[in-house]
Amino acid sequence: MEANLFTFRGIFGVPVEVRQSAGLLFLMMVTFSVIQGGGLLNTAIIFSALFIAVYLHELGHAWGARVQGLRVKGIVIHAGGGWCEHERGPEASEELVVAMGPIVNLALWAICAIAVKWLYHKGLGDPEWVPTAMSLIPWLGFFAMLNLFLFCYNMVPVQPLDGGKLIRIWLRRLMPAAKASRVAGTIGVVFCVLWFPGLLLVFLTTGWLLFFVPSLALHRAMMRGEIR
Repeated sequence: MEANLFTFRGIFGVPVEVRQSAGLLFLMMVTFSVIQGGGLLNTAIIFSALFIAVYLHELGHAWGARVQGLRVKGIVIHAGGGWCEHERGPEASEELVVAMGPIVNLALWAICAIAVKWLYHKGLGDPEWVPTAMSLIPWLGFFAMLNLFLFCYNMVPVQPLDGGKLIRIWLRRLMPAAKASRVAGTIGVVFCVLWFPGLLLVFLTTGWLLFFVPSLALHRAMMRGEIR
């Protein structure tokens, strides 16, 4: 089990554990920035934006659990993302818990996109706002796109991403649980095969390197009916 880097008590009093891999990710980003001649301040801001977006995503899961009376044990953040540890409830309650993470990212994207548009028009109409708009728009735009990416990323239908959990829940409403698991596993196998070309495409187009790889063995076991 990966060791903790540090722990703090976050919003709603939910404890947050930051694992060592998150610190290694920051050091990697700093190293690449130095090699490429980039600014350390920009690197720190980018890492902070990523950390905040992941944390708020997991906090969405925590809120979804708490409003349904489910005990939240804590949030864990690592280089590949994070997860929210909470008490399990009925499947209907699990759907809201899972969905709230991506919904938070989608809401943050919308809020930041609206803020960017407002600042742009404010700068056009009032010259005194130009310096503020010029300094905030790039970072708000980046945070908006980061959250949109996290939404799309988390909705990919593979385990243990939110998309994989949701498609399994939805399929169980249409068919028996065993068949739903096999169908979800088959879909997951397809996306597992496409994952590495997708990683390469993301890296070449954005420069971002993802540290998560879904388990092909897990999805094959689901497809065969060995896991329900």
